[in-house]
Amino acid sequence: MLTEEKVIELLSSIQDPYLHKSMVDSGSIRELKIKEGYVGLKIGLANTGTPEQMQLQQQIVQVLKNAGVESVGLRFEKREDVQAEGQSQQQQPGAPTLLSENSKTEFIAIASGKGGVGKSTVSVNMAVALARLGKKVGLIDADIYGFSVPDMMGITERPKVKGDRIFPVDRFGVKVISMAFFVEDNAPVIWRGPMLGKMLMNFFSEVEWGDLDYVLLDLPPGTGDVALDVHKMLPKCKEVIVTTPHATAAFVAARAGTMAIKTNHEVLGIIENMAYFQSEASGEKEYVFGKDGGKRLADELNVPLLGQIPLGQPEIKEDDFAPSVYEQTHPIGEHYIHIAKTIIEKTK
Repeated sequence: MLTEEKVIELLSSIQDPYLHKSMVDSGSIRELKIKEGYVGLKIGLANTGTPEQMQLQQQIVQVLKNAGVESVGLRFEKREDVQAEGQSQQQQPGAPTLLSENSKTEFIAIASGKGGVGKSTVSVNMAVALARLGKKVGLIDADIYGFSVPDMMGITERPKVKGDRIFPVDRFGVKVISMAFFVEDNAPVIWRGPMLGKMLMNFFSEVEWGDLDYVLLDLPPGTGDVALDVHKMLPKCKEVIVTTPHATAAFVAARAGTMAIKTNHEVLGIIENMAYFQSEASGEKEYVFGKDGGKRLADELNVPLLGQIPLGQPEIKEDDFAPSVYEQTHPIGEHYIHIAKTIIEKTK
């Protein structure tokens, strides 16, 4: 088992990216906990939520795991006692940005009133379906507390950092960025609202997205801080509301739809997920969670019902693992292709 002295010695070889001194000499290490096979660290930086933080995180994890540590837990906090030297600009002059006034990228937020309705599954498969139809697509896992997109898509690598720019991971033709890439070993994110908004802004301004037709945002459920930040940052963002057929799910989802309408976001329509179960043997449909909740919600918000996705499970491939992505030829995959075509038509 590593001692505290040994961990400090290992970390002394790593520089604080802003103060250009050893992490030990600069006082960057704010807290250190050691248990069997585990090292937990709280790191203070002059600037957080940046590519420099991401590079530092990867360095720390690599050094400690090379020394035999099985699991590393990292938390970063902004230091108020130092002034960052040479910190990167939010955006290099002339660099492309999704938020520029002349951007042609369509933003579509995938929202729901409550958790457990399959919003992330819908986000992932909508993004993949749009890419299969030849569109250039980005996907932001904006559910910062409940990030799941990389796991659902079978992503095992992390984004590359070159200079002060982050390059998203490409999977199934979709460029993906997620809070999951910035934490170690599925650690919980313990942040307050303002920090969430800052991280979300970094996803827009410091990631090298390139030229995109669509950016989909998998929002947290409900109408909390992240949803409010998206409404402020992206005044022209459109939304798709996900619900199940259950009356309560549809009732709660109406809040998300009403919030979008009140903030002048266009609701493209409703997707009713887990709409029914269809027996392979008989072809008969069983309405496990009730019926027509999506239709009632669409009528209430005066928007179209984009699709009704049945209960199902993608084929799991060990050599190309992506536990939530449906093949294009799968019956449910065909539903998503139909929805993607409708989205393209509605956003021309």
